[in-house]
Amino acid sequence: MRRGAVWRIAWTVTSLVLFEFAVCGLSALPALTLWSIISKIPGASRLLQVVLASLAIVPCYVIFAIMLLFISPILTRLAGWRTPSGAEMRIADMSWPLLKWVRYVAANHIVRTFAGTLLRGSPLWTFHLRLAGAKLGRRVYINSLALNDYNLLEFDDDVIIGAGVHLSGHTVEAGLVKTAVVRLGRGTTVGLNAIVEIGVETGPLCAIGALTFVPKHVKLNGNAVYAGIPAVQIE
Repeated sequence: MRRGAVWRIAWTVTSLVLFEFAVCGLSALPALTLWSIISKIPGASRLLQVVLASLAIVPCYVIFAIMLLFISPILTRLAGWRTPSGAEMRIADMSWPLLKWVRYVAANHIVRTFAGTLLRGSPLWTFHLRLAGAKLGRRVYINSLALNDYNLLEFDDDVIIGAGVHLSGHTVEAGLVKTAVVRLGRGTTVGLNAIVEIGVETGPLCAIGALTFVPKHVKLNGNAVYAGIPAVQIE
């Protein structure tokens, strides 16, 4: 591996670790402050302090998760980490655009792991995706943690994403990371565990059935139902 690539990888790992230290530290600060106050109530016995501190663990974690939804995408924006649109990045080159994408994906994964499991499907999760770069219309419902490359997702009003749906703005082929925008029209529904690849566009009121595979760069008609592997229009 070339010396330049080694330097880029080292800086990427270092900057990502420092970034997550800052994100998690800032997100945990309100929760830890509350937990510290509760666990040290003046005049309370040691046993009561322990009981109150134990009862505060779950509320404090919820506060941490909510803060993570806001702080991580804000700092990611400030860092300029995004998935480039319409790109083809060779993994072997370890170029700066590729490594910037890696940091963006990794930062989003941390949020999915610690906050998404608890808050997915809620308005807070939708707001987080918007803050992280997704262009979402009104009344969009997303109940999946398998979405990636948020800034390449464009959903119109009333889109519904079912549990386990894999929908991404990137794919890896023959050592290349390829990216493209995914656009879902108004009222599109994506069923459980479906897979929607890069560059897919759907018309309004399109329904994609459960376990359906939609190949990359396919345009699906509006007012139609699709199912199968690969997706085909059904009556």
